[in-house]
Amino acid sequence: MKRQNLILRSFFLGSAIILASCTPYAESQITDAPITTEMITIERTTEAPTVETTVEETTEFSIYNVPFEPKKVNYERAYPNLTFEQPLFLTHHDGLIYVVEKTGKIKRFQDDDLVSEFEVFADFSDRIDKSANEKGLLGFAFHPNFDENGIYFVYYTDRQGSVIAKHSSGQEGEILLRFPQPYANHNGGHIEFGLDGYLYIASGDGGSSGDPNNYSQNKKSLLGKILRIDVDQQAGNKAYAIPKDNPFANNTEGFMEEIYAYGLRNPWRFSFDHERRLLIAADVGQGKVEEIDIIVSGGNYGWNIMEGSQNYKSSNIDKSTLIPPIWEYEHPLGKSITGGYVYYGEKTPSLYGTYLYGDFISGIVWGLWINEDQSVQNVELFKSPLKISSFGIATGGEVLIVDYSGGIYRIQETQ
Repeated sequence: MKRQNLILRSFFLGSAIILASCTPYAESQITDAPITTEMITIERTTEAPTVETTVEETTEFSIYNVPFEPKKVNYERAYPNLTFEQPLFLTHHDGLIYVVEKTGKIKRFQDDDLVSEFEVFADFSDRIDKSANEKGLLGFAFHPNFDENGIYFVYYTDRQGSVIAKHSSGQEGEILLRFPQPYANHNGGHIEFGLDGYLYIASGDGGSSGDPNNYSQNKKSLLGKILRIDVDQQAGNKAYAIPKDNPFANNTEGFMEEIYAYGLRNPWRFSFDHERRLLIAADVGQGKVEEIDIIVSGGNYGWNIMEGSQNYKSSNIDKSTLIPPIWEYEHPLGKSITGGYVYYGEKTPSLYGTYLYGDFISGIVWGLWINEDQSVQNVELFKSPLKISSFGIATGGEVLIVDYSGGIYRIQETQ
């Protein structure tokens, strides 16, 4: 990788590296050991003249050795000639940007700031229920072999509940999974293929307030969960298969085998960090705390026993089986977290390896550095008037901001 080579060359020049740390919303300094190459001189003594051979040891790249030194950054409008209708998600493929609109359309266009036209890639407006704020076309993912099979997946709400469907160009599509939603809010909606090739699905707790039916802690319900399915196989009467290493696969207690993790309220965007090999999810809080979680197989993230690291139901709680967030912030700093992505682009090098996320209500964007022991450093990058409904990955690993008001924005260094 060009970026890795650049980083390693910069490591070799110094005898020490200073890492920028951050307590909540303020910066501090910590030091880390230097990474250097070692020059080994080998002498061979024979009848021939002495020859010195120099061997340079190589250092294997590790994201944990990258300095966290974010420079001042801001945002600017990308693709200024294009405006979208309630956009909720963005991704890319083969030089094209794809934007998901809550109202049912997926639009695509060339990844070029001068672009002035888009085309409709798919239109689900005739089958979705968009009558509430958290309903509509919510998620979109390409099959890992999309170039060969043309298959993609969507998550939307209809009048019966949540739907995950499989589609390809020119075909009607197939519903893989459907589950009812008792209320109009907390539908989750994000879908993404993991590093293992399985499809991961975020479902909310079913809505209302406080999870009145305790769905999140109920492993016999698909609500309030991260689900994981194999879309390339079929088993029994399902249009998919259960991965053999799902935590509740083949259980005898009636638990839903699709469950990968539970105890979530309304996970709004998750993503995979391919360098750290982590699944990172942002979970929207009830009335006090917004949180970021590292999702692991079988993990219980506490809702509705806890809200973030705070007790929700009572003060007498056994927390020994609950996984706390790696980071959280309290209201009114923000009131609706939007999960993002770890930045692995080249245009903003000081953010390389940093998890970027924001808040839909306050418009603040932060950068979170995750250490190897999963301790973190957080820094506020900038404030904005944007209604941050999502982040997305563009060509070259660049992270873009999706503004629910209709625009797409990029992050850029200002110093």
